[in-house]
Amino acid sequence: VQLQAFGGGLVQAGGSLRLSCAASGTIFSINGMGWYRQAPGKQRELVAHITTGGSTTYAGSVKGRFTISRDNAKNTVYLQMNSLKPEDTAVYYCQANLRQYYYKPTGDYWGQGTQVTVSS
Repeated sequence: VQLQAFGGGLVQAGGSLRLSCAASGTIFSINGMGWYRQAPGKQRELVAHITTGGSTTYAGSVKGRFTISRDNAKNTVYLQMNSLKPEDTAVYYCQANLRQYYYKPTGDYWGQGTQVTVSS
């Protein structure tokens, strides 16, 4: 299983970016999917999470600015980031809790990370 993230880059404060992450390989089912971020010298933190049914959870610092969504047919999760701030600068990682085969337990898989830099 591979999770590949796209869409990071350099943007000015107040700007927008859209991240996407596609899961590929042998996948029986995907449960929750999420985005995490890690800034230099800080721990990785949850940014947003979405269940199979579409229920969402956001970190307080991004609520109202970021929107997570998913396309179950494409095994893809998105993060629309608006009104970006310099403190949003971090490496963003996508995550998926999935089952490769029906007879195996679920496990967490991670993407390679994509850099988001917001200049002031």
